[in-house]
Amino acid sequence: MEFLQDLQFDDDDKSNKEQRFCGPCMPPQIFQEMPAQYVQYKRIKFPCGYNSVESLQVAENEFQVRDDDIFNVTYPKSGTVWMIEILSLILNEGNPVLNQSVLNSLRAPWFTTQLGLETAHDLPSPRLLTCHLPVQIFPKAFFRSKAKVVYTLRDPRDVLVSYYHFSKMCIPFGEPKSFNHFFESFLNGEVLFGSWFDHITGWLKLKGKSNIFFITYERLQQDLRGSVEHLCRFLGKELDEAAITSVVQNASFEAMQKNNMCNSTMLPKEVMDQEKGTFLRKGICGDWKTHFTVAQSECFDRAYQEKMQDLKEIFPWQPGGLEGNTARSLHF
Repeated sequence: MEFLQDLQFDDDDKSNKEQRFCGPCMPPQIFQEMPAQYVQYKRIKFPCGYNSVESLQVAENEFQVRDDDIFNVTYPKSGTVWMIEILSLILNEGNPVLNQSVLNSLRAPWFTTQLGLETAHDLPSPRLLTCHLPVQIFPKAFFRSKAKVVYTLRDPRDVLVSYYHFSKMCIPFGEPKSFNHFFESFLNGEVLFGSWFDHITGWLKLKGKSNIFFITYERLQQDLRGSVEHLCRFLGKELDEAAITSVVQNASFEAMQKNNMCNSTMLPKEVMDQEKGTFLRKGICGDWKTHFTVAQSECFDRAYQEKMQDLKEIFPWQPGGLEGNTARSLHF
């Protein structure tokens, strides 16, 4: 039985799709009328309009996790949408029809929002679910289940740059005052969804759990086919060579840029101002080098060493990263 085959979407009216895509509690015009705000839950800031304290409380404490659920977890701008496409294709044995006809927010709902909670409740199993939650407020029921997490992480310098450009065009996030201001806010954990360093170190404490799979954006870039094969084994999905090839082709950056079901072009201007940028902007590694000054690079390195000193992992963005044995063993 193919993933989501029971879902039927006959409504081709763009305005209705935009309304469902925007968020749980506010129509698109509201975003245009309000200044950027945020919801704070357990000292973490979340974008207003998509999340509420109530929906976050439900997600953490009441969300009913199924044993065959698959959670796509990331810190923002770390490959979230890319992994949705990869996992959707794997669950559909390489068939791209649903990826090309159903919005990604409906295929892999953001269950921290009211709309996402409702969508997740109605999905047939196995469900693919998406969030940016830090581990300390992840659904409590997960830790009593057999459900699985795929956690994707990325060079924090590239995350910072991508997050900056995204915030410029995503109205609910609030346009940054300047790159330097955003740089400082990121290092201090004062951006939406909190500190990258806390997010990563929190989740990595669960390293070694058989139902949690860690992978990096850089590994996906270097060897997408091999990464898909690793993910298939983790998910217990046996795909033939043709199906794996289809996953790789349809999850390529070029294919995603053309796919309106994942490239955010369906979002209204009141939510995503396409004139200020492109959601799927570059899809590369190392773009931070074109943005950081020497002083910023040195500042970031000092902060990174201080905040990550207790971790023994070697990441791809560190010297010897992709070639290191530790990196390979964790699919980094």
